[in-house]
Amino acid sequence: MLHKWEGIVIKTRDYGESNKIVTLMTREAGKVAVMARGAKKTKSRLASVTQPFTVGSYMVMHTSGMGTLQQGEYLHTLRHIREDIVATAYASFIVELVERVVEEGSPQPYAYEVLLQALQAIEEEYDPEAISLFVEWKMLPFIGVQPILHQCAGCGATDGEFAFSFSQGGFLCHRCFSLDPYIIRLTPTQLKLIRMFYQLPIEQVGKLTLKKETKYFIRKIVSTIYEEQGGLRLKTRNFIEQLERTPQLHRTKTATDEEKR
Repeated sequence: MLHKWEGIVIKTRDYGESNKIVTLMTREAGKVAVMARGAKKTKSRLASVTQPFTVGSYMVMHTSGMGTLQQGEYLHTLRHIREDIVATAYASFIVELVERVVEEGSPQPYAYEVLLQALQAIEEEYDPEAISLFVEWKMLPFIGVQPILHQCAGCGATDGEFAFSFSQGGFLCHRCFSLDPYIIRLTPTQLKLIRMFYQLPIEQVGKLTLKKETKYFIRKIVSTIYEEQGGLRLKTRNFIEQLERTPQLHRTKTATDEEKR
């Protein structure tokens, strides 16, 4: 049966002398792997539409097992992501995360929208590190983690001073700090940002300019959840850490009013 799917290329690997196995995150069918015959050849009509980060419309012949990619056409050309090394690094991290946590076999419209919105935001030159934080927090349910962020995980209170607790699975108010000796205390801004990363659609948030220390702090929390509760360490994280040690690639940004509150 021939299917037409809107999809994003999230992984490719060579197969034989001229073929590729391409993993697509599709709007209609979720994550699927397809055979792209001849796609390694530079003159192949499939060569350009099977590059990582490509957002396209794909015709796939699929009955059982792995489908075969018949043709594809661009829907969005993500030129900035391809040409800017920092944008490339964070986009690579995002697609690896989605590829690792989403299982094949069923439509996942939420994951598709998160991925598409993230790549489009990076392409529009939003802060790629902040966008990657959005994706990390939003994809937690795919590893079976649904943190309690709207109230205290201990008593249900919504007011007071808050901290993050790994053992309690979310925020604890000051009345319940004794439940976890290893809480991570949060400022009101940090609390607000974590809730925003988890709850708000990326497309509803304006351009955020966050302090490097703020992003590092929030990333440390969510990365620990993935590593300790999901057993997940992404290869692209190493590349990002190498970039961060390269001074000329650091982007100087000032804090927004959002952070100053």
